[in-house]
Amino acid sequence: MKRQLFALLVSSVLSASSFAQVSVSEPWIRATVPAQKVTGAFMRVQSAAPARLLGVQSEVAGRAELHEMAMDGQTMRMRRVESIELPAGKPVNLASGGYHIMLMDLKRQVKEGENVELTLQVQDAAGKRQDVKVNVPVKPLTHSAHAGH
Repeated sequence: MKRQLFALLVSSVLSASSFAQVSVSEPWIRATVPAQKVTGAFMRVQSAAPARLLGVQSEVAGRAELHEMAMDGQTMRMRRVESIELPAGKPVNLASGGYHIMLMDLKRQVKEGENVELTLQVQDAAGKRQDVKVNVPVKPLTHSAHAGH
């Protein structure tokens, strides 16, 4: 009986740890001017196991969407995407000029120096969903990410 219980505990711990362990580094949100209703959020997201970023939420925004900047012929266009793949062990940059988060219908001005909580919705390869809360600092309007992002 003890062996069965031990085996059950070990298997439950292993299955729990197989869920996509998602880490976020270098997050930031661009500050806004008083009447501005849209801003961007940027960060590096990495998952230990294959996963997908499905969406994002924030109390400061009426809507938050995943977006991608991509060339369409000779024109750079921004479009909403349903999800962003997170390959196992490989960082995915959410940055200007590529994938990023758009915070829209802002409920208030987002000011430099404050922190805004974002909730990232992630789904692992088995279909299990997880919310990842991120406390994101607001940077000045003129801030740009480090080279290589």
